Amino acid sequence: MQGAQGSREGHPGSNDGISTVIYSAEGEELTINCEAESESSGQRDQWSRGVEFLFSCIALSVGLGNVWRFPFIALENGGGAFLIPYVIVLLLIGRPVYYLEVIIGQFSSRGCIRAFDMAPIMRGIAYGQVYSTALATTYYACIMALTIRYLVASFSEVLPWTYCLVEWGKSCVATGATAANDSSIVQGVSSAELFFTQTVLREPESLDDNGLGTPSWDLVLCLLATWVIIGTILSKGIRSSGKASYFLALFPYVIMIVLLIRAVTLPGAWQGIVYFLKPQWSQLLNPHVWYAAITQMFFSLAICFGTLVMYASFNDFNKNVHKDVIIITTIDSLTSILAGCIIFGILGNLAFETNTKDISQVVKGGAGLAFISYPEAIAKFKYLPQLFAVLFFFMLLVLGIGSNIGMASAGGECG
Repeated sequence: MQGAQGSREGHPGSNDGISTVIYSAEGEELTINCEAESESSGQRDQWSRGVEFLFSCIALSVGLGNVWRFPFIALENGGGAFLIPYVIVLLLIGRPVYYLEVIIGQFSSRGCIRAFDMAPIMRGIAYGQVYSTALATTYYACIMALTIRYLVASFSEVLPWTYCLVEWGKSCVATGATAANDSSIVQGVSSAELFFTQTVLREPESLDDNGLGTPSWDLVLCLLATWVIIGTILSKGIRSSGKASYFLALFPYVIMIVLLIRAVTLPGAWQGIVYFLKPQWSQLLNPHVWYAAITQMFFSLAICFGTLVMYASFNDFNKNVHKDVIIITTIDSLTSILAGCIIFGILGNLAFETNTKDISQVVKGGAGLAFISYPEAIAKFKYLPQLFAVLFFFMLLVLGIGSNIGMASAGGECG
């Protein structure tokens, strides 16, 4: 376009922050109205310190998915074989998408919905993110309710998952028993697993008779307490949550290191860790393993949920987030591997005690892994097991709070 001229005009007597930009070329005129926020309007909050963004993202990404979901997914997909596609997916998909979301939020200084003003036709993606985040928030709240239930039980004089009840039958193997191997036991079920399924969840053998049954009121109260905690923290705003991120991000590692030291000292633990780390090369040709690695990566890093866009929108516009992204994604992956070593070390010990040769058959998967295998490790502590139980389940609660705050905040800030 030759002979193009441009000028900017403000509306006379107007303080609404609207200016008009006029471009003309060869008799044609293009008028663009640019609207900016007035100085009198409140500016968007920012992190008090840049490191608060780093710790908040660590608290968001490093959560329950690292502690119980990663070991469970690895257990289902060949143990160590799962680590290879997981690392490849991290480098090719996870880290680039994480960086993309952060720079979109920082550049736009808006929540995940308004950030898509740059491409309104894609705004439906943002609404989908808010919807999926809302579902994940309720799911995390249920896990936190179970954590509170175990936290309360940890104050008992004797940990309730360390001994067998009569109604559990002779196949029960007491977690706190000192006799590791008994030739009379062909294969048993640990008391920790029975406590979770029979006492906490009250799982019926069949739904044909009573259906779902009546609500478990102790879990209902725990769920209510969970939402009260979430609501209380969110009521303080982003600045107070930034201060809390120091504790939410760092405290869990203290307990995880203690549990790792204890786990590797248990009989049979190294067999479980070797099972976790030893690659099964044939599994690399299984498409399901790669699919599981991708889904775990998205779930663990909390990417494509809109929360990272929201957190980054509170950054200074000129902040260099490249190092932050590398640090966060690396810590997240290393935490998953650390949690996997702890879990599989405990599973190796469970297999040793219950005379089970196949480690993958020792215990059920899913969220129960954290509420069965980890209590097994705590029960092996000779001194003050109640103290370590309280610390561990408080750590789980902290992890859940750190992730849930980000997801719940995204629902309020994305607009």
